[in-house]
Amino acid sequence: MNILLLGSGGREHALAWAISRSARLDKLYIAPGNPGMADHGQLVSLDVSNHNAVADFCADHSIDLVVVGPEAPLVAGIADDLQAKGIKVFGPSKAAAQLEGSKHFTKQLCDEMNVPTAKYARFDELDPAIDYVRAEGAPIVVKADGLAAGKGVIVAQSLKEAEDALYAIFDGAFGAAGASVVIEECMMGEEASLFAISDGVNFQLLASAQDHKRAYDGDKGPNTGGMGAYSPAPVMTDELIERANSEIIAPSIKGMAARGTPFKGVLYAGLMITKDGPKLIEYNVRFGDPECQVLMMRLKSDVLDLIEGSIDGTLDQHAPEWHDGTALTVVMASKGYPGDYEKGTPIAGLEAAEADGAKVFHAGTGLKDGQLVATGGRVLNVTAVADDAQTARDKAYAAISKIEWDNGFYRNDIAWRALDRTK
Repeated sequence: MNILLLGSGGREHALAWAISRSARLDKLYIAPGNPGMADHGQLVSLDVSNHNAVADFCADHSIDLVVVGPEAPLVAGIADDLQAKGIKVFGPSKAAAQLEGSKHFTKQLCDEMNVPTAKYARFDELDPAIDYVRAEGAPIVVKADGLAAGKGVIVAQSLKEAEDALYAIFDGAFGAAGASVVIEECMMGEEASLFAISDGVNFQLLASAQDHKRAYDGDKGPNTGGMGAYSPAPVMTDELIERANSEIIAPSIKGMAARGTPFKGVLYAGLMITKDGPKLIEYNVRFGDPECQVLMMRLKSDVLDLIEGSIDGTLDQHAPEWHDGTALTVVMASKGYPGDYEKGTPIAGLEAAEADGAKVFHAGTGLKDGQLVATGGRVLNVTAVADDAQTARDKAYAAISKIEWDNGFYRNDIAWRALDRTK
């Protein structure tokens, strides 16, 4: 098979690595990719937002299947546009991608299907939103309704913080994504993620994971896109997985099909494990980042079998198999992230880091005069697999110690929740 993979981050590097290991692969093209992904396929210059250009590339290069990594192209309808030209695409339709593209869309589905989630209200004007948060009190969660590159959620610990968030959103802080807001109760508990893959009717659970959103050790500092992750998540016991499956994921997929917008692709459920059981925080319609990195390292099955099963409606024939043990990734980010940071700083030592079996996925790198440099906020995902979380963590941090990057920083406590549970 000839595959075109769209994206350039750590998630897409992990997908490229997994796809390249398939015996069914003939040629892998990656657009636009990053320097690390060049080890697994051919990087091509392609404007992913130009759906006609992507379709033309597929025709010119006999592409059998397009794998879409990030959410923005899916919400923009790339799957619909390519499928209309007879091209197979892994990822949901524009209508189904509203599960991530609109917080209110997901809340409405939860209402219809009795999916447990936070109490909420939606507003498209500032004054009634302000009145609502004052009536409800803090802590409270304020969300821009649309896609905001992972930055549109504010967990306000005070009324002032909630009001400031509302003023900022309605003043255009997140552009069109903030044309309306969803305000939710602040659920208490422990966060975890559960992934499934669906063909619109059938679905297979993939695996659980836990990530670390805050920038600094001890879950301190600002929220980020994720500073590390591990799989499986010990908090997700077999009982909780079954409850999340039967109470959240299964009714959601059934509800989407009943609406005439069947969900095909990866469904990523962000969960809060409360005293009453799992509740849905939000859905994403693609693999998480950095959760994809640890899932791909654990996946024993051929990823292309699962991807094609999702497209062709045959997922009931493809139960995924997993390696035992724990996969863990530590994100190395540019100093200053998630605020302003310097770009173009040199990186070295990756070969030494991988010498003992760790895998370094590139997330925000480029080449300048042949030198690997940092080009983004989250730059490297140093990933290891071992029999247990402690050994996987030790292995990942040992690899990090060999990376030469003066402008990088990382958390030192990835998987602390998992390790606390073993004590």
